[in-house]
Amino acid sequence: MASEPTPISTLSEFVGVVARMLARSPDDVQVTETVEDDTIVYKLHLAPDDVGRVIGREGRVIRAIRSLLRAAAVRQGVRVGLEID
Repeated sequence: MASEPTPISTLSEFVGVVARMLARSPDDVQVTETVEDDTIVYKLHLAPDDVGRVIGREGRVIRAIRSLLRAAAVRQGVRVGLEID
C-alpha cells in the first residue's frame, strides 16, 4: 500500500494550485509554510500584478480560498492560516 501524503504537503499543494490557476504569471507563485504556535501558516508569494487577482473584489476570492483551506485542514486535524506576501 502506498503511503498517503502528509496533510501539510497536501494543503500546501492546494494553495499553490489554486493560486497558479488565478495568476497571470503562474511561474512566479511560491508557497512557503511556517509554524506559529499550533497553526501552520502558508505564505503566498505572487507577482505584484497578481496580488489583486488573488485577493479579488472586497477580498472575496482570498476569503473563499481561506474557507476551503480551513475546511480541508479541519478534516485532517490541523489549524491553518493563509497570508499573501
